[in-house]
Amino acid sequence: MSNQENSVTVVIVPLPAQGHLNQLLHLSRIILSYGIPVHYVGSSMHNRQANVRVHGWDPVAVAGFHFHDFQVPPFSSPPPNPDAGIKFPSHLQPCFDACWHLREPVSELLITLSSRARRVIIIHDSMMGSVVQDAPSIPNSELYAFHTVSALTLFFYMWESMGKPQVNAEMPDVPSLDGCFTQDFSEFISMQHKYLNANCGSIYNTSKVIEGTYLELLENIRGKQHWALGPLNPLRVPEKDSSGDRHHCLEWLDKQAINSVLYVSFGTTTSMGDEQIQELAIGLRRSNQTFIWVLRDADKGDVFKGEVRSPELPNGYVDSVKEKGLVVRDWAPQLEILAHPAVGGFVSHCGWNSCMESITMGVPIGAWPMHSDQPRNAVLITKLLKVGITVKDWTHRDEIVMAAVVEDAVRRLMSSKEGDDVRKRAAEIRDGVRQSVSEGEVSKEWDSFITHIIR
Repeated sequence: MSNQENSVTVVIVPLPAQGHLNQLLHLSRIILSYGIPVHYVGSSMHNRQANVRVHGWDPVAVAGFHFHDFQVPPFSSPPPNPDAGIKFPSHLQPCFDACWHLREPVSELLITLSSRARRVIIIHDSMMGSVVQDAPSIPNSELYAFHTVSALTLFFYMWESMGKPQVNAEMPDVPSLDGCFTQDFSEFISMQHKYLNANCGSIYNTSKVIEGTYLELLENIRGKQHWALGPLNPLRVPEKDSSGDRHHCLEWLDKQAINSVLYVSFGTTTSMGDEQIQELAIGLRRSNQTFIWVLRDADKGDVFKGEVRSPELPNGYVDSVKEKGLVVRDWAPQLEILAHPAVGGFVSHCGWNSCMESITMGVPIGAWPMHSDQPRNAVLITKLLKVGITVKDWTHRDEIVMAAVVEDAVRRLMSSKEGDDVRKRAAEIRDGVRQSVSEGEVSKEWDSFITHIIR
């Protein structure tokens, strides 16, 4: 039997939204480092999106990566609605729905690979169960669900859907799911979760240092094997990449004092209305803190096509803050920004990618959740881990955050005793996570997973 036939091959199936593409690309890189071939599947535009935006390492430099560009039928890619009552990016639904059409090409790929490999391991986004539903009929294949959310968020979702059984742990107050999702997407989640029963286990982008309690609770109620393989993002970001092609904001950061800059960004699935942008702009200016603000609309289903709204700032704003602030209108390398020693705080929507990147870089968070899992992640960040403060409370989600509130929150985070405390705590958790990686806890978890799939 040749080495190829005796081998194990991994197929990765992400949901085509940036926070999902990104986590699974990082996961692929680590699997590859064990010498296992990886097949990453998606439409050509989403594979391109994942590649163009990855940061902290260069995917082109990783041999053994196989990107499979499959066709999906054309889908509508409307602009986001910044004034929608529910902030969830409902404009991406046609893109998610188009993914059903990946089922056939993915099945064909699995059949081809299964004839050549000893075992095919399929790691699919928990939202892509329908695409891999034929896998159980392939005898030498195994399915694993990858959850892109925090263990806390997933635990509460499972626990509530089971009717809140008695558990042996203190339960924090978490907000209900009201206002977190559109009806369409809630139905999409339920539909995809139906396919999870065929899984051999679950994978999370978190670590015991961060969420040990909730990982244990999940294990107790789910009973399947699971692995906390996070943090998936690189913990050390190369100072300059080989091409010397650094984003201009990093050059700007080089000139700033340590811990002096506030980074403001609301991720790839949030669009703010004009009135809120005006208040945020004025609050940032009045706070008199140095800041980088990534001001862009939510991604469209196809990020390479069509016009993108450029949100309006107050007249003459950019000039008025040029000594203090940098407004970035395009894609920005978030991981590299958070890793920069000048950055001392992060006003964030609390998407799970952003939380993990911020925690691993030791940057405290000003929590401003928008939708999805973010309100519950904000509880984890502010109440449980105590590595952040609340900028906007979820119970006031329908209100505009006024400039005075922004100004106050920024000052608390960047220049107060309270801010120093959460910054110190953020540094402690960062060191704990890094120590667990160097002392083998995360690599132990990785070794256990790799040993399991190549057994």
